Amino acid sequence: MPPHPFLEDDFFIRWTTLVPERVEPDISAALAEAQGRIDALASLDPSGATFANTFAVLEEATERLSRAWGKVGHLTSVADSKPLREAYNAMLPKVSEFYTRIPLDDRLWKVLKAARDRTDRNVLTPVHLRFLDETVADFIQHGADLPAEKKARFAAIQLELASITQKFSENVLDATNAWELVIEDESRLAGLPDSAKEAARDRARRKGCGSDEKPAWRFTLQMPSMEPVMSYAEDEALRKEVWEAASSLGRKEPFDNAPLIRSILKLRAEQAALLGRESFADLVLERRMAKNGADALEFVEDLQQRIAAPFAEEAAALEEFRARHTGEERRRLEPWEIAYWAEKLRREQYSFDQEEVRPYFPLGRVMEGMFALTERLFGVRVRARNGAETWHEEVSVYDLEDVSGEYLGSFYADWFPRESKRDGAWMNSLLTGLPPRDGRPREPHLGLICGNLTPPVGDRPSLLTHREVETIFHEFGHLLHHLLSEVEIRSLAGTNVSWDFVELPSQIMENWCWEREGLDLFARHYQTGEPIPEELFQKMVATKNFRSASFFMRQLSFAKMDMELHHNTTAFLEGDPEQKLRPLLEPYTIPTRTPAPTIACRFSHLFSSPTGYAAGYYSYKWAEVLDADAFTRFREEGLFSPAVGAEFRRHILSRGNSAPPEELYRAFRGRDPELDPLLERCGLLAPT
Repeated sequence: MPPHPFLEDDFFIRWTTLVPERVEPDISAALAEAQGRIDALASLDPSGATFANTFAVLEEATERLSRAWGKVGHLTSVADSKPLREAYNAMLPKVSEFYTRIPLDDRLWKVLKAARDRTDRNVLTPVHLRFLDETVADFIQHGADLPAEKKARFAAIQLELASITQKFSENVLDATNAWELVIEDESRLAGLPDSAKEAARDRARRKGCGSDEKPAWRFTLQMPSMEPVMSYAEDEALRKEVWEAASSLGRKEPFDNAPLIRSILKLRAEQAALLGRESFADLVLERRMAKNGADALEFVEDLQQRIAAPFAEEAAALEEFRARHTGEERRRLEPWEIAYWAEKLRREQYSFDQEEVRPYFPLGRVMEGMFALTERLFGVRVRARNGAETWHEEVSVYDLEDVSGEYLGSFYADWFPRESKRDGAWMNSLLTGLPPRDGRPREPHLGLICGNLTPPVGDRPSLLTHREVETIFHEFGHLLHHLLSEVEIRSLAGTNVSWDFVELPSQIMENWCWEREGLDLFARHYQTGEPIPEELFQKMVATKNFRSASFFMRQLSFAKMDMELHHNTTAFLEGDPEQKLRPLLEPYTIPTRTPAPTIACRFSHLFSSPTGYAAGYYSYKWAEVLDADAFTRFREEGLFSPAVGAEFRRHILSRGNSAPPEELYRAFRGRDPELDPLLERCGLLAPT
């Protein structure tokens, strides 16, 4: 084993060497090295400070530490264990303190300000000028101009936030893994698709439950297990039991996150106040497209008003449908009834069952088709790589190259749920490369995409729902944003863009999952190889906007919750945040007989890191505005137009944060984004 495996510079990581006992010594060594570089920079004579010997040096000073710590953080997401968690938590305060201390270093800030003031802005390239301005803004936003006593408090807040948000994340994972339901009476599984039953039986086998003579079926709170139960199980008691378990995540001891939420909100509000901002939302958004919390909240509330009527109509229609089929009087539904009756309504209206298309979406073919689409649109090829180490046997490795043959980077793909892996789907970077410059060759990028999709069962491959297909395309869009970067400053490259712009490359990719021409690239029956029959395709497309107002409003409810918590924080600093959120979210949620709790206590997007999506969840809807509007150009000029794809690659995917996002968008679309394409796509605005 190498002396410092986490610090090794091998492009393809030797994952088997990254053991928990090496975390502390390796990260300690990286911290010492990075601190030495920062100290050397801070000791420069300000009178001799230039862009080249300050800002450019600062950019690389922490690169080795960032890479090493990124590996540790990634492993906690995909291979959690008690020794790894302990090692991570032992070093988290030290790493957090180091990064917090950088903008609070008076000596360093003095040197950087001197370099800024002495630099002739006319001689810098646009990218270098953007880097200078963004770095200065970052320092100010992280306390560089605060007086000494406020700097000390600011640093303490950052350290406490790092610890508390990590605990929030651990509670969600541990609470999810703490619950299981093993069923031995097969009659309780009536209504479940065969695929869901087979997967549940496979989960039971792997846990040593049941036998061939006396089978058992195991259910968990991971989505591939939980979702079919809520949509198909005829046993209402079963649906209720699963719903109650999911609803209680993060709300019960020993995994109660409510006190952590109050602490996080209080600390974030104090952080904002130290910097002279009225709310954490105002602090976070001042350098994003929304600019402030009030405008972001107005965006969310305006959309809510626009779709309030169809949302109410959908809720009423579902209640009426249930009453008609049960012979009972119309009433509000229970929360565990909504998905079940919605699926029955879908079948009646469209003669379409989502399970019908699953055999046409084997994971391998989906990825092959996605790669073929990417080649046609963006001029890049993906090839499987053999022999590279991974963190789990289910992980695959791929290379990305330009059609010219130039190698651009590689990535890992990890798609199936495990108890040691956090929920959801995500993309991350492991190494940000650099384009050719000053006679030096290209440095390739390295990234990853992860999910919790339907796993294979026995000899049957992983067969996906259409929503899972969209998830793969979504995360691959993020990955392309990273792998196709041509920015020469790492901190401005790839997905390091304004939070309300980061979802554009991912969400636009989902559009091709609904186009016949796109589906024909990969949607083939896993046994016969036949494409989706036209009749089935038409049924699927017809259901695209089934209950679209409800899905739209669900996302808005999350954004509304986020903005209330982070823009009107004072109201949530005492008592149970849940009780105060419910009346605020009432216009955004389906009325139910049993009040449904919010997802606040398991809302990892907001509370599993010091900032994350906090005060930024609205960006999902804002990015939908951007992607729907941007996709109209493909519709106008060709769904597979290489010219339009090249423009999207040149102006969006390759540019990172090298220019303001609104400038990049206008360069591609030729104008500012418009809202109508999104409402029209969702069936909430009649075509003109």
